[in-house]
Parts: sequence; C-alpha cells; structure tokens
Amino acid sequence: MRKIIAICLSFFMAVSVARAEKDSTEIFIQQIENSLKYETGTIKLVQGNGTLVVPQGFRFLDQEQAKYVMEELWGNPADASIIGLLVPEGRGVLADDSWVFSISYDAIGYVKDDDARKINYDDLLKDLKKEQETDNIQRVKEGYPAIDIIGWASKPYYDEQTHTLHWARELNFGGDSSNTLNYNLRVLGRKGMYMLNAISRMNEFNEVKPTVNEVIGSVTFASGETYKDFDSKTDNVAAYTVGGLVAGKVLAKAGFFALLAKFGKFILIGLGALGAFLFKRFRKKKEDDFAMVETVPVPVEEEPKENNPQ
Repeated sequence: MRKIIAICLSFFMAVSVARAEKDSTEIFIQQIENSLKYETGTIKLVQGNGTLVVPQGFRFLDQEQAKYVMEELWGNPADASIIGLLVPEGRGVLADDSWVFSISYDAIGYVKDDDARKINYDDLLKDLKKEQETDNIQRVKEGYPAIDIIGWASKPYYDEQTHTLHWARELNFGGDSSNTLNYNLRVLGRKGMYMLNAISRMNEFNEVKPTVNEVIGSVTFASGETYKDFDSKTDNVAAYTVGGLVAGKVLAKAGFFALLAKFGKFILIGLGALGAFLFKRFRKKKEDDFAMVETVPVPVEEEPKENNPQ
C-alpha cells in the first residue's frame, strides 16, 4: 500500500513539475516574442536599392533580428544574404504554426528571360532530383539531414510584364514525418534580384499561396534600377537565365540546396536557466545541436539484482 501511495505521489509531483516547466517555457517564449521589434509601412531595404511596402497581414523584421530568428532560434546555418523577414500577423516566430518569407538580395546581374517559355519543368524536376542525390552525400557528411524532393507544389511561373518569377517545391528533410514547403519568389532588376522564400510546412500551403501575388508585388526597385532600365552597354548580364534560377544554379558557390537547408524548420530554442527545450514539431536535426528535455523520472523501488559484477 505504501508503495502504491509513493508511486501516486511521485506521479502527481511529476505532473506538477511538468506543468510548471510548460508554463515557464511559454513565459520565456513570450518574452522572446516581446523582444522583437516588428515594423510595418514602407521599408528601405538595406541591399539592392529597393523598397518594401509591408503587405497587409504581415510584419517586418530587419536584418539583425532576422539573423537572430534564423540562426539562434531556428538553428539554421549562418546566412549573411538574408536582409529581413516577413512574418504573418498573429503568428509568433516560435509558434507551432509559424511561417515566414525570408528576403535576400543577389547582385547576380541582369537575368535574361528569353528561355522562360521554352522550359520543360517536368524534365527540369527530374534533373533536380538526380542532382540532389549527389548533393545529399555532402550534406550528410556535414551532419545535416538529406533532402528528398517530392515534387512541384506549384509549377514555375514567369510574369513577362512584371519580370517576376515564382515556383514552389515540396521537400522532405531527413525522413521527417511532415514535409516542408519551399515557395520561391524572384523580383528581377537591372543589376540583380530580390529573393523571397516562404519557410513553412506543406500543411500551410493553402495559407501561403494566396499571399504570393501581394508579397511579390510588395518589393520594387528604385527608378533607374528596374528590369526595364537595363543598359547593354554598361550593365553586367547574369550567367543564368530564368531557367537557371529555377534550377538553383545561381547558388553554385554554396551548392544547389544550401539555401534550402535553412528552411527545414528544425528549431532549437535556448532556454537558458530553464534548460534546452526541443519543440516536438521541429526535430531530427544533427544530434550535437540538440539538448533534449528529459522527462521527470518517477522513483520506484528497484528489485535487487543478482550476480551484478561491480
């Protein structure tokens, strides 16, 4: 009877501790969220001579805060190219249903669009899958999960009037039970392009897709820097066309899917004195990056062990 009472007491103590830990974690997460300085309205982007008019339903985090979210909170490799994040209103960056658009600029030069109508994107997808098999060998060596390209979530589309391009891939990181959505938006200019990428889970596709046109239209180049301002006598032409952008060749230095590695949503949160707390939804990143939360053990009387060598 005493043993049963002891077990029951231990159980209730464990439940109380777990609840207290959960409450403390939620408070800590809210403190992190409150520390972020969101902006709305018109934002002068720090690279590319462009402007962002924050779309309705979104908030903006600047370059420094974007780095903090992407690297410190979400456990991604460092990426100096990211100059901001668009975060949906009412969604904290540490919420279970969080998703964002990252914003980057690449001074790649003037991207010719002559091939936009000629590309067979089904054939391109097959090539991408083959390349990824090779790329995964190095990713695994570096301790990152392999990427499986499931297919197009939305086939590539190029708007010849606005000189914008968007497409979406469905990916799986390391056999995770939930697939990742990688929605890519490109705004082409005279000397380079803005890259906006949705970082989300596939189950948020129907929420992300309706925002694409508004988000891609929220970024504009300054007068004299637009796609139509190209001067063949003075301006550099990019080594890649529209097809090359979709194929990821623009990322040659870092490797085709190096950028996508940042979108796996494997998020590690440093909880300081509270200990490391691993979100159930974001797991399966390299072992050394994780400090798993241990469950509170329930003490029970152990049976004596026989012939147990010391």
